[in-house]
Amino acid sequence: MDRDLTGYEVILGVSGGIAAYKAASVCSALVQRGCGVSVVMTAAAQQFVTPLTFRALTDRKVHTDMFDLQAGDGQPHIHLSQRADLIVIAPATAHLIAEMAHGLAGELLPCLCLSADCPILIAPTMNDRMWAHPAVQENVKTLADRGVHQVGPEAGWLACRTVGAGRMSDPAAIVARAADLLKQKPPRAAV
Repeated sequence: MDRDLTGYEVILGVSGGIAAYKAASVCSALVQRGCGVSVVMTAAAQQFVTPLTFRALTDRKVHTDMFDLQAGDGQPHIHLSQRADLIVIAPATAHLIAEMAHGLAGELLPCLCLSADCPILIAPTMNDRMWAHPAVQENVKTLADRGVHQVGPEAGWLACRTVGAGRMSDPAAIVARAADLLKQKPPRAAV
């Protein structure tokens, strides 16, 4: 196994769509390549996949609540972002994309994105009609204009039993793009 990403710290944000189960593959691949991965899940994501899945894959606490006083982090939206080399959000739902585009911070994940000073990579996923909606396209453009990177979505079979654009990119493609972004700079811990 090539551990070419050893020393890098990645925050994996998981938002609430059926593709959340694929985030486990993204997480596992990043860990296998040497990344330290801290997972942040929205409340909706926890309806699809449990935090225990990511705890087992990362051997780290999974962050689910901005106000978790038991975590000992004080302000996880600040502390997590300070040591991150990259934030990967897979899946990135229409809701989360809108929160990011409009600077909303009602949950830990979008709040973390507001405090981040590292690159952010999103992997959008949603119904093809949602993806084509002008509001979603405007939000995606806003994020791109701010320097947020994107992989996908792909066209294919969707959970709503239609075929179209909106399918989350394959985990291997997401990890490859994340690796490209990480390797542009040395890990923060090494600087």
